[in-house]
Amino acid sequence: MIPAHWPHHHRREDNELLGYLCPVEDDLGQFVPVTLFGHPLSGPGSEDHARQCLDRAGLDYLAQDWLLSLPGHPDPIAVQIVEATPRQLRVKNIDYGYPDADIGHIFVLDTPTTGQLHPR
Repeated sequence: MIPAHWPHHHRREDNELLGYLCPVEDDLGQFVPVTLFGHPLSGPGSEDHARQCLDRAGLDYLAQDWLLSLPGHPDPIAVQIVEATPRQLRVKNIDYGYPDADIGHIFVLDTPTTGQLHPR
């Protein structure tokens, strides 16, 4: 689950939640901008920098293909995001080369995702 203490960042025009500001533990005033499912969009920076990064990214990252690393499988598989909530991320298999799950199979991941998901 996305920690409650991570500040939310909403788009100014319509108040849509774009992501979160993950505080850097050892560096007060520094934040990492993260997606709705906790994937970092940039390195640490000021709060203003993190908010600008989220504004630039918008929600476009939800429409892109991602690579999911699975235990016991040597290569990541291609997936698309189906649903992102503060508690979980649902992605579907779009990788024809992955024999262990049908195309469209839904994988449910806890958020924040930690190293399991990478942009394709």
